[in-house]
Amino acid sequence: MSRSTSLFAAVAVAALTLAPSLAEARAGGGASFGSRGGRTYSAPPSTNTSPYAAPMDRSMTPRTAPSYGGGYAQPGPSRGGFGSALMGGLLGAGIGGLLFGHGLFGGGGFGFIGFLLQAVIIFFIARWLFRTFFRRTAMAGAGMGGSFARMGQPASGMMGGGSAMPQSSPVSIGPADYQAFERTLQDVQAAWSAQSMAQLQAVASPEMVSYFGEQLAELNRRGVRNTVTDVRLDKGDLSEAWSEGGREYATVAMRFSMIDVTRDSSGHVVDGNPAQRSSATELWTFVRANGRWMLSAIQQGR
Repeated sequence: MSRSTSLFAAVAVAALTLAPSLAEARAGGGASFGSRGGRTYSAPPSTNTSPYAAPMDRSMTPRTAPSYGGGYAQPGPSRGGFGSALMGGLLGAGIGGLLFGHGLFGGGGFGFIGFLLQAVIIFFIARWLFRTFFRRTAMAGAGMGGSFARMGQPASGMMGGGSAMPQSSPVSIGPADYQAFERTLQDVQAAWSAQSMAQLQAVASPEMVSYFGEQLAELNRRGVRNTVTDVRLDKGDLSEAWSEGGREYATVAMRFSMIDVTRDSSGHVVDGNPAQRSSATELWTFVRANGRWMLSAIQQGR
C-alpha cells in the first residue's frame, strides 16, 4: 500500500513539474520559440540588459536551412575521408611513438632530418587542434542603457558567432523603430489579455500567433485566464539588426514590468497580485512586414 502511495505521489509531482507554470502565464509563457530567419539557431549577441539568451524551444525554421551565421548548424566536410584518416594515423602512430620513447614514428634512426620532420608534424597537429577546439566567442552587442536610451548598433556584417555574414546586411535602427518595438510589446500583451486572435495577428507573425493560440487554449482547458496590464519597458538594448531574403529583422533585449494576474472562472486570483508589479527579461525578435514591425520570436533572457 505504501509503495502505491509513493508511486502516486511521484506521478503527481512529475505532472506538476511538467505542467505549464501559472507564474509565467504572460504571452510566451516563459518559453523560447519563433523564428529569426537564418539566425534562428544562433545565439544573439549579448547586451547589458541580457547577456544570455535561451536557445529556441520551438521553431518552424528547419535546422537544415541555409545558414547566415557561424553559430547556426550547417553541413560540414566529411570526417571519415582521407584527411581525417591520415590525421588519425599520424596522431596514433606518432604520439604513441613519442610516449614510448621511439621517436615520432618509432624508427629511432632519423637523426637531425627526422627531428625536423617531427617538429613540422607536431606544429601542424598543434595548429589543427587549436583551430578545432578554440573558436572565437560571440561578439557582445552594443548596450543602450535604460529604455532604449542610447541608440547603439552592433558591428556591421558580424553576428553572435563572430562569423562574417555575406548573405545578410546590417540594418540601421532609429528612434521610430524603438518606439515601434515598445508599442508592439504592449500591444502583444494587450491582445493576449483580451484573448483576441485577430489582435494578435495584427502584431505577430503567423507562427507566433499559432503558439499563442496553443497557450491560450491550454489556459482555457485549465479553467483560468491570464491578464497582463500596465506594461512598462524599464530597459532595452539592441542585440542585432539585419536584412536577409528581402526581410528586415531586429533582436532586442527588453526588461519590462507589468501587473500579471491569473484568475479562475469565478474571478478568484490563483496567481499574481493585482497590487504588485512583476518583471521579466526577454529577447524579442521583430520582422518588418508591410512597412511595420511584427513579433517573430521570443527568447528568455537573464
